[in-house]
Amino acid sequence: MRIVLNRTKIIALGAVMAIMGCGLALAQDNSLQKVLNQLDGASLRFKSAQADFTADSYTAVVDSHSIQKGTIAFQRKGDKVEMMMHVRTEDGQPSEKYVLYKNGQLYYYQPALKQETILKGGSNYDRYFSLGFGGSGQALKRDWNIKYEGTEQVNGTETAKLDLTPKSPSDQFTHIILWVDARRGVSLKQEVFQSSGDTRTAVYSNIKMNDVPDSTFELHVASGTQVQRR
Repeated sequence: MRIVLNRTKIIALGAVMAIMGCGLALAQDNSLQKVLNQLDGASLRFKSAQADFTADSYTAVVDSHSIQKGTIAFQRKGDKVEMMMHVRTEDGQPSEKYVLYKNGQLYYYQPALKQETILKGGSNYDRYFSLGFGGSGQALKRDWNIKYEGTEQVNGTETAKLDLTPKSPSDQFTHIILWVDARRGVSLKQEVFQSSGDTRTAVYSNIKMNDVPDSTFELHVASGTQVQRR
């Protein structure tokens, strides 16, 4: 059977579709605002967090993956964030490394090589390390353009999926997808995209809240270690 839509029906159909589109956008805005409000509340309670992580780093030019496993911890003191990452294995082999972000500097320590590299931090580091671990919804909205992509389960926990692009240009990444447990104010998964096509996907588990000692954020470097500053 052939159905012919006259001009009036076409106009009416277009109006209905426009209304539905506006309704969907409004619902997404409301859902995003709810997530941001939850993050604001969680940030007031957040002091520190520690978790196990598995990170898959993909290098596009050689089409290869590298898998790191270890622990990571975050601590907030006022508007300052500290981070300590301890890499235990890489591709299933022991490969101990430490990455500490503290007082605006990034420390990368490789015990096996007796080498420490110290990098001066900046706003991009601050924005990145504040993601998903105690950061407020207001700060997220201030620094990022946010696209709400609904909810997804990560390891049995419902998370809000947020696609973030930095409001200030970054040479470290083009955008980041965040799966956040807004009630606790912690990320369960992050995927970072670079202009080269490289990505890094990290999944966090066994998260412990507000029970991380200050000593976790201290780097113990062996004597004789070569220090490079960049």
